[in-house]
Amino acid sequence: MELKATRYTVEQDIATITLARPERRNAWTGRMHTEYRQLLAQADADAAVRVIVVTGDPAGKAFCAGADLGGLEKMSEQGEYDAGIGDDIATPGYGVNPAFDAAFAYHFGLSKPVIAAVNGAAAGVGLVLAAFADLRFAVAGTKFTAAHGRFNFPAEYGLSWLLPRIIGLARANDILLSNRVFLAEEALAMGFLNRVCSADTLMDEVYDYARSMAESVSPGSLRETRWQIYGDQHRTLAESVADSERLLREMARHPDYAEGVRAWQEKRRPDWSGD
Repeated sequence: MELKATRYTVEQDIATITLARPERRNAWTGRMHTEYRQLLAQADADAAVRVIVVTGDPAGKAFCAGADLGGLEKMSEQGEYDAGIGDDIATPGYGVNPAFDAAFAYHFGLSKPVIAAVNGAAAGVGLVLAAFADLRFAVAGTKFTAAHGRFNFPAEYGLSWLLPRIIGLARANDILLSNRVFLAEEALAMGFLNRVCSADTLMDEVYDYARSMAESVSPGSLRETRWQIYGDQHRTLAESVADSERLLREMARHPDYAEGVRAWQEKRRPDWSGD
């Protein structure tokens, strides 16, 4: 598929997906969603990729300003909701856990971590996209808002499930019921963001973090730990412990376990197999 609403690069183990509709503040469309899922599937299947970064075209002065207004106007005229995607859309992350087999929840089924580099406003689906990333870095002063209330929409794409788990019920109620704008500094204080950066250093800090993670943590550990974290939201503590014990037995037989031990003993960077 020709990329018209996104860009994709891979460099030093890191795949970067850029939302690229700067003339519309990187607003979300069905075409962008289709391309985004295709690129996620591509990155997840690429053995050379260890970490995925998602950001917005800086010329758009936004990470993602939400759903494109033109699409909202069209839906209003039609009198019905239309996501603007086809039945043949890629399904990255599907098949790992039935709980992940839905729009945006598919992030949790990916085998690689996703970092959102929020370099401008994140509204509506832009907030959703950031929330479904594993880690969130943002430029100081960045504006966030759920925005659904002004259009008579519900909380979008599982935010009512996810946001309370990230920042707690009281704070999530504040954000989702009021639809108010909150800034990166407050988002950091409430636990939504992992780090606030300057505009000049955001991408450097994101890539440094991603490279450190790719170098120090084995691909198998990243994959299984992510699935544990998100899978545990749907099971009991006892089930989580039992599954972790099963994984310990299985993963101790993998070559990366022995490599990790040797690298630690020899005080060097591990040479992960990538499996």
